[in-house]
Amino acid sequence: MASEHELTLQTDRMQAKIEAGLGWMVFNNPARHNALSLEMWEGIGDILEHFASNDDVRVIVMRGAGGKSFVSGADISEFDKSRANAEQRASYGVIAGRATHWLAKIEKPLIGLIEGYCIGGGLATALSADVRFATPDSRFGIPAAKLGLGYEYEGLAKLARLVGPSRARDIMFSARFMPASEAFEMGLINFIHERGAIESACIDYAKTIANNAPLTVKAAKAAVNAWERDSRDDEVEAVRAMVDDCFNSEDYREGRKAFASKRSPEFKNR
Repeated sequence: MASEHELTLQTDRMQAKIEAGLGWMVFNNPARHNALSLEMWEGIGDILEHFASNDDVRVIVMRGAGGKSFVSGADISEFDKSRANAEQRASYGVIAGRATHWLAKIEKPLIGLIEGYCIGGGLATALSADVRFATPDSRFGIPAAKLGLGYEYEGLAKLARLVGPSRARDIMFSARFMPASEAFEMGLINFIHERGAIESACIDYAKTIANNAPLTVKAAKAAVNAWERDSRDDEVEAVRAMVDDCFNSEDYREGRKAFASKRSPEFKNR
């Protein structure tokens, strides 16, 4: 986990680096409150594909640049040229699909560090995280009903599973913005930290995960995801295979030895 470097990407609107076992993915469009453009969707796919295959990355943290927003949603300035009708919407979906696939399927723990606005597509992106940190001044909402656009099933299903159907209806029907305190109360976010402390708190938490057994964390994430998707037989069987991998792993032997020796284990992800 010693490798530290920045990734070279096709766009400067996304940034990524690997540092001390953590993979950082930064939405870098602060002039538009980190609204997601097509090139950013492509960058997300590139970053997560690299992180998924890089053994130096144990945990992924995503955040927005500039401090005013995590992601404010889709870049509406592109809609007239890229999402003006159903046909263009389909083409846009193909381009964004690789990124949304990785956000949904990445096997490593994904943490959202949220400062300021987390709106629309930004909230959908944040919901792909396994754990979410936010500042007290963060605001959450899905203003689709104020724009007249439809919201994809997968995003709403995820929202409803997380906060319950009644609250999901409220969020969608009212299109209102919620404070961090309400988002925390309904389970939309896990932790609230002041701006001066949130980065260090998030890093400490991420490093705690990174120091744990990766195969165990992977199996746990897969199990919860399978439950969320109605416990499909193929996914449940895949989880059982992952659990077997844990018990047959060198890391499990290391964990037992470390426990017996009263020392911290050194897991190798094998």
